[in-house]
Amino acid sequence: MGLSINLANKGGYMTSKDLSIFNSLRPFSVGFDDMFDQFESMLGNGGLSTQSNYPPYNIRKTGKDNYSIEVALAGFSKKDVEVEFEDNLLTIRTKQVNKSENKNEDGEIIHKGISQRQFARSFTIADDVKVGGAELKDGLLTIACERVVPEQKKKKLIEIK
Repeated sequence: MGLSINLANKGGYMTSKDLSIFNSLRPFSVGFDDMFDQFESMLGNGGLSTQSNYPPYNIRKTGKDNYSIEVALAGFSKKDVEVEFEDNLLTIRTKQVNKSENKNEDGEIIHKGISQRQFARSFTIADDVKVGGAELKDGLLTIACERVVPEQKKKKLIEIK
């Protein structure tokens, strides 16, 4: 059973009362210091830092222990985007975009309405979730994830003697 805390209250900002809930939970947690540190870094000066909604994404449950993160990347190709996973942090970011390129093999761009701005979006991945791979198809980057439950954490019936 995990701890679930809804951060989207009161218009997306946390109050000092909400922060005191985190502080009151800290003494009852062992090994969750990183999680509380992440919450505090998100809070900044008493409110959630403004994070861009670009690019939009979905998190989809595709099976009992399988998930996929879908990121809408219209106008980007595989060479424009990189996916990095390090220390439980999955980061999707653009590589350096050359804005001086207005010509390609398809012709010169007269009006540029499809955004190719720089972005970086990060997701915190739990210890028991493994990132499988990524695929960019039809403007949708899909990253496969699988929750791997260790044998000692799986539910088992104990025989009564």
